[in-house]
Amino acid sequence: MAFIDYYQVLGVTKTATDKDIKNAYRKLARKYHPDLNPDNSEAHKKFQQLNEANEVLSDAEKRKKYDQYGEHWQHGGQYEQAHQQQRRQQHDFGGGGRQAFDFEGFGSGGNDFSDFFQSMFGGGGGGQRRQAKYRGQDYNAELHLNLKEASETHKQTLTVNGKNIRITIPAGVENGQTIKITGHGGPGANGGPGGDLYIKFFVADDHRFKRKGSDLYSTVKLDLYTAILGGEITVETLTGKVKVKVKPETQNGTKVKLKGKGLPLYKKEGDFGDLYITYELQLPTNLTEKQKQLFEELAKSST
Repeated sequence: MAFIDYYQVLGVTKTATDKDIKNAYRKLARKYHPDLNPDNSEAHKKFQQLNEANEVLSDAEKRKKYDQYGEHWQHGGQYEQAHQQQRRQQHDFGGGGRQAFDFEGFGSGGNDFSDFFQSMFGGGGGGQRRQAKYRGQDYNAELHLNLKEASETHKQTLTVNGKNIRITIPAGVENGQTIKITGHGGPGANGGPGGDLYIKFFVADDHRFKRKGSDLYSTVKLDLYTAILGGEITVETLTGKVKVKVKPETQNGTKVKLKGKGLPLYKKEGDFGDLYITYELQLPTNLTEKQKQLFEELAKSST
C-alpha cells in the first residue's frame, strides 16, 4: 500500500502547530464532505485520507512516531525496543560501558542479536534467522448515511488509504456506532496479520422523523373536522404511506403507535421498532359566512 504524506494531505508543513492542523482539517473536511459531494468518488477518497491524516497528526504520540519513522511509524515502538536491546547487548559485550563494535561489525561477526532485532534491522552472516511477525496498523474511517440507508441492509464501497473496500452495512446501524472489519487495516510485517478497520457511522437527521433507538417519532397535522367526527388520514412512514383511522373526538396532542413501522433492530432480522405519531390539531381558516354561522349555532347548542 502506497505511503501517504499526511502533511501534504492537510496542506501544512511539518512545523505546523496543533491549531494549524485542526483548522486545516476542518476547512478541507467541509469541502470534501460526502454530504456535499454525494456522487464524487474522488472527493470521498480525499475525505477518507483527511480523516486518517488528522487522526495521526492531531495525536502528539502518533505524530512523533510518524515524524521519526515515516511510513513505518506504526511500528515505531518496536523499533525503539530493538534499539534499546541493541544498546544493552553492546554494553554487555563491551564490558561495562565500552561500545566494542558498531551494529554491522557485530552482526557480521556472527554474534547473537535477538531474533526480534535481526528481523527488524537485518544483519549479515550467520545462518537463517526466524523473522518475527508483526500485526498491521488499525485503520479508522467514517461512513455517512441518511436514515433511509440506515434502515436497509446494503453493500457500500469506501476508500481507506487508497484501497477500495466493499462492505455490507447491517440494517439498524445507529448514529455514532463503530463496527470492526477484521483484517482490513494496514498490512502486517513479515507475514504477520493485517490490522483491523474500525468504521464509525454518522446517520443524518431526517426532517420527518426523530429517532430513539429503533423507534421513530413524528408529528402529523389533523384537521378539526376529522378530529371531531373521526375518519381516515394518510400518514408517511419510512417505507411509504399508510392509512390510519382516527377516532371521533380525538384531542390535540394524542399519540398513536404504528407497530412495526420503526427501524429494524440491529442484527435482529424480522424485528422492528415502532412509529409513534402525535396529532397536531389544525384549526380552519378563511371561513365563509355560512361556516361561521354553523360554528355559532354549535357554540350556542353546546351551552
